[in-house]
Amino acid sequence: MLARLLPIVALAVAAVVAKPVVIRDSPITLAVARRFNATAAPNILKADQARAKALKQQAQGKHTSLKAAQAALPVTNGAVTYTASVGVGEPATQYDLIVDTGSSNTWVGAGIDYVQTSSSVDTGDEVEVSYGSGIFFGEEFLDTVTLGSLVIPNQSIGVSEFAIGFDGVDGILGLGPVDLTQGTTSSGGEIPTVLDNAFALGLIDAELVGISFEPTTELSTTNGELTFGGTDSSKYTGDIAYVPVTSTSPASFYVGIDQTITYGSAATPILPLTAGITDTGTTLVLIASDAFSAYQTATGGVPDNNTGLLKITADQFAALESLFFNIGDNTYEFTANAQIWPRALNTAIGGDADSIYLIVADIGSNSGEGLDFIDGFTFLERFYNVWDVANAQVGFATTSFTTATTN
Repeated sequence: MLARLLPIVALAVAAVVAKPVVIRDSPITLAVARRFNATAAPNILKADQARAKALKQQAQGKHTSLKAAQAALPVTNGAVTYTASVGVGEPATQYDLIVDTGSSNTWVGAGIDYVQTSSSVDTGDEVEVSYGSGIFFGEEFLDTVTLGSLVIPNQSIGVSEFAIGFDGVDGILGLGPVDLTQGTTSSGGEIPTVLDNAFALGLIDAELVGISFEPTTELSTTNGELTFGGTDSSKYTGDIAYVPVTSTSPASFYVGIDQTITYGSAATPILPLTAGITDTGTTLVLIASDAFSAYQTATGGVPDNNTGLLKITADQFAALESLFFNIGDNTYEFTANAQIWPRALNTAIGGDADSIYLIVADIGSNSGEGLDFIDGFTFLERFYNVWDVANAQVGFATTSFTTATTN
């Protein structure tokens, strides 16, 4: 019988400055792949906006019930995701899981059924989590989870009995703050994440993950890597600069930071200093509606009915200037090429093959709500990212792809 939805209650994380371990050619790595979900609704903007709304509601203790989710079918699936092959059990069954720093529960069974082995322990608890792109309900198990060469015993996982909104994947690898697991099981309390357990067991030297993505023009390709317990200096250029997790709610419940955004050589203001999040589970760069209006004015983009994105002409693209993301004491240049959707993939999102679409989009609400932007993976494909759990800080560095003209 389905249990009532248990709300997610999150707590703010205190910021402490420290330098994480740097590992070159780390043996504890996991390849990740960017893939397009052909069964999903092609409107990636709607999917991202639904996720943004859900993130805000979860931080405020609100949720979507199973009944409401079922009544609202079909759910807007995530059209583009980063996934990793994760082993569960002994011997391990491989599951294709969404890499998600915006949630913290790890669960399987949306596609391939969970296979119980000698390492499987049913805790007897129910587990349930809602997302902007769907919802899942099931049982909590303890089992061995394998992330590349990292083998974590007795890890809490959810085993789905009911899931909607996750076509084409098997579940989620939750890498967000542990507070997000509060209240997701019938017994209450928090569930240690894979990073928590790996560090507590001494399997990694530091409780952090380095995230390396690369821009691509292919629908599905292995073009990223997670490094557990350290950062891989072969994946970035220069130094990693760290900022504390923001103190502004609700961004503080996630991998939240403070930033401003300006446009072009004239430093036209787009987004004043405010809080938001970095999120591997979001595709686009979402900014508050008032900031988006300023961006639209600066670029001359026109909303496209088919994709929901701004469309610009070839002449406007030739004149398009960089965005500058000011995070802490550093400024990160987001080039004109970085601001456009890969043209080779236009038709995959319902667009015209010869059009040019911008990946900076409207989050769906004005600034001042405490989560006024989401730097999704189209941003993270241009910069190395570090989620330092133990020290409640977020790191950024340039890469060889920061100024690439891939798109």
